Amino acid sequence: MKLANLLTVTCALLAVGPAVAQHAGHGRASSYAGEQDREIKALSAQEQREWTEGEGIGLAKAAELNGYPGPLHVLELADRLQLTPEQSAATRSLMHEHKADVRRLGVQLVEAERELDRLFRDKRATEAEVRRRTEAIAQLQAQIRSSHLQTHLRQTAILDAAQVERYNTLRGYR
Repeated sequence: MKLANLLTVTCALLAVGPAVAQHAGHGRASSYAGEQDREIKALSAQEQREWTEGEGIGLAKAAELNGYPGPLHVLELADRLQLTPEQSAATRSLMHEHKADVRRLGVQLVEAERELDRLFRDKRATEAEVRRRTEAIAQLQAQIRSSHLQTHLRQTAILDAAQVERYNTLRGYR
């Protein structure tokens, strides 16, 4: 008889346990707590800087980790890759062009996030306006990522096959 009671109580606890666990966190501070004071709620100051300074922030991993070198690291490894003067000049030019492009787009992205934040802050958000603005932000993000990836393609074309292989070895990918 005692075993039957124990089984009944155990089954009841198993049935109620998930519901209790689901509600146990209510009343605790959100992981977002403190972010309400940000200038742009969706972006930290560091994220704003990364976008506006054209930092890579992992946007070219598909290229980098599949054997397509990026100009920043090629320049860092220039001696070990034995770049020719022409390759060095072409890589520097590519880097400057790319940085100018992604910095320009990054400034636009941060401003678009600022406008979206303002829309909600001023209680003017509508479904249509949110859709329009988030699509514009997504388009900017896509352009920035595409620029990073295309830069890796262009950099790879500047190098010979042995340099690409050496790059991947030096970066720890081989």
